[in-house]
Amino acid sequence: MSYDISLNDPITGEVLLLDTPHQMKGGTYCIGGTREMTLNITYNYSDSYELLGEEGIRTIYGMTGAESIPVLRKVTEQLGDDVSDNYWAATEGNAKAALLKLIALAEMRPDGVWSGD
Repeated sequence: MSYDISLNDPITGEVLLLDTPHQMKGGTYCIGGTREMTLNITYNYSDSYELLGEEGIRTIYGMTGAESIPVLRKVTEQLGDDVSDNYWAATEGNAKAALLKLIALAEMRPDGVWSGD
């Protein structure tokens, strides 16, 4: 199980597109990258995302990119740096790495609105 999280146009609700493909990899990803502002994150990290609140990663759903940045940064500051070569390992470092990718997307389009599942 995983979360498919995207940053969407606030008017149309369509997934926002970048001018060039990004190479941010999650549980699933497009070889060669994708222009879509999406990231798939394994549910294995859900314990770490309890720091976001009762809704976990879903806390950012409905927020703009700009609104989510301080929320996500606060959690990344609390997580460890124990990144594993195994993407699926439920380490704080792996969970943090995924949040840093979401922050990068939010910084590119702070007007976008998060949705997912």
